Amino acid sequence: MNKSLRNTIITAAVLVVLIAPFSCTKMIDNSEIGIKFKKFSLTEQGELVATQVSGLTIYNPITTKVFTYPVYIQRVDYSPFTVTTKDAAVFSMDPLLAYQLDRTKAAYVFNKYRRSLSEIEKGYMRTCIYDAYRICANDYASDELMGNRAKFESEVRAMLEKSLNSEGFIVHEFTSQITPPASLSAAIEAKNQAIQEALKAENLVKQAEANAKIAVAQAEGEAMATKVKADAEAYYNRTIAASLSPMIVQEDWIEKWDGKLPTVSSSSGLMFSLSDIKK
Repeated sequence: MNKSLRNTIITAAVLVVLIAPFSCTKMIDNSEIGIKFKKFSLTEQGELVATQVSGLTIYNPITTKVFTYPVYIQRVDYSPFTVTTKDAAVFSMDPLLAYQLDRTKAAYVFNKYRRSLSEIEKGYMRTCIYDAYRICANDYASDELMGNRAKFESEVRAMLEKSLNSEGFIVHEFTSQITPPASLSAAIEAKNQAIQEALKAENLVKQAEANAKIAVAQAEGEAMATKVKADAEAYYNRTIAASLSPMIVQEDWIEKWDGKLPTVSSSSGLMFSLSDIKK
């Protein structure tokens, strides 16, 4: 071996020694969890020999690989899809899911799915959501679903949580926009309009009845006031009449007398004064 070839080999060996440590390490921070597994090693059940790792991880890139999953909350806004109620009405569902990978089940999730979270969201998770909607919607007629949307969503979420939690996915939020078929929306709108019109008519009747009662009350009040006034005047007149005793009448006559006795005429036609008779 000549000197030049020997130097080349030595240089290559030095480079390998220097580069190898950097190519065989991976830093896994607190926002993710690492899965370290041997590429060509399977158990009798066909499962990978995998362990969870964190922090600075050293591995042999030829035989070993490190895969990472984020462990913070993920939000997925799914495209709308349709489900059918038991009376064959087609509803549109537009779900929004917020979930988090269970850190303790990261190795299980990778070993079972061997996919990234975004791929699992589009596959397994979407299927779980669709199945939950489909199964729950089959228990409702269209008008029942519209009248019990909160109960329906609660049932869907309970079923979804049961499916996802068992697989290592913790559900934090689950909401959906439920859109009924156009024909049902029109029927609901017409029904609401009819109810509003009926309430408006009922209010007008009640207002008319109230106005009539007010008018009757005013008339009765005026009649009562007139009667009370007449009764008061009659009572006053009776009181005044009763107070005019014979002595008061005589006293009034005396006060008005001019001192002359009245004259009377006899059967002979002679006029004489009552004062002359007295003498």
